[in-house]
Amino acid sequence: MDFLNGLVFFTNFVVIPATAYGAQLALGALGITLVYAILRFSNFAHGDTMAFGTAVAIKVTAGLVALGITLGPLPTALLALPIGIVVTGLLLLGTDWLIYKFYREQKAKPVILVIVSLGVMFVLNGLTRVFIGVRDIQFADGARFLVTVRQFRDATGLDEGLAIRTTQAITLVTAVIVMVVLFWFLNRTRTGKSMRAFSDNEDLALLSGIDPDRVVRVTWLIVAGLATTAGVLYGLDKSFKAFTYFQLLLPMFAAAIVGGIGNPLGAIVGGFLIAFAEVTITYPLKRVLTYWLPDSMAPEGLVQLMSGDYKFAVSFMILIIVLLFRPTGLFKGQSI
Repeated sequence: MDFLNGLVFFTNFVVIPATAYGAQLALGALGITLVYAILRFSNFAHGDTMAFGTAVAIKVTAGLVALGITLGPLPTALLALPIGIVVTGLLLLGTDWLIYKFYREQKAKPVILVIVSLGVMFVLNGLTRVFIGVRDIQFADGARFLVTVRQFRDATGLDEGLAIRTTQAITLVTAVIVMVVLFWFLNRTRTGKSMRAFSDNEDLALLSGIDPDRVVRVTWLIVAGLATTAGVLYGLDKSFKAFTYFQLLLPMFAAAIVGGIGNPLGAIVGGFLIAFAEVTITYPLKRVLTYWLPDSMAPEGLVQLMSGDYKFAVSFMILIIVLLFRPTGLFKGQSI
């Protein structure tokens, strides 16, 4: 019984949160890896693209709720998500037309595009803060839990309870659907195959009659969808604050690089690996070990390898280790 109580506690506070967080990182890392594979630069504006798309979804959600349009037990933000994707897509297409296209035509080196993306990042960050402010915003509508601690305890008779938030379940279901659709698109559709060909060999793709401008436009639209979806899911699961999404850049880049940047499957695996590492290393495991170890070996301290304040340092350490020993990532990606 003690083992089951410890397992339930560990699942409730480590496994479930890390799984939801991993799905959010995986979607964000997919956007980064697509830009790197097809447009051939590291997009440091990706975090603030997520913030902008989420801010639009928040504004639309507020408008829908004010009109009495909701989804009942589900968050109204799911209705606002498509609008956020469209607006973010238009923003990225406009940014590409005004800024990135010039440097592509000049055959600028990737490092130049990286610096340009840093400038875009600061502009987007400022626009988002002006648009929605700097306060912490909670998505409050919809049912909060699918399973409550009390319901689980009553059903199992265990001392520890398991709670599954509605937003966590929505995150996993949405992430799975998005990933399946993306892989189907890249592998089964003509446009997706064109994007893969363009990524593998740009010159050969151009000789084959592939329109590079169309590939670029479709890439930015997909990135807008991934970024906005990841941002809204993160905001639903935790809360929205514009600066938070800038901080997510490190774990998302770490996920993309650890998995193998340029490899979509690697981005997904890397997202979950980084999430589980961050949550497990920074969570105090004293209560779990108290259940699992004999009384004589029960820990007195928190058994916390790192403070939660240093969560992003875990991503950085994993990133450094992977770059030192396997620069192409766990799956074969492009060398950094």
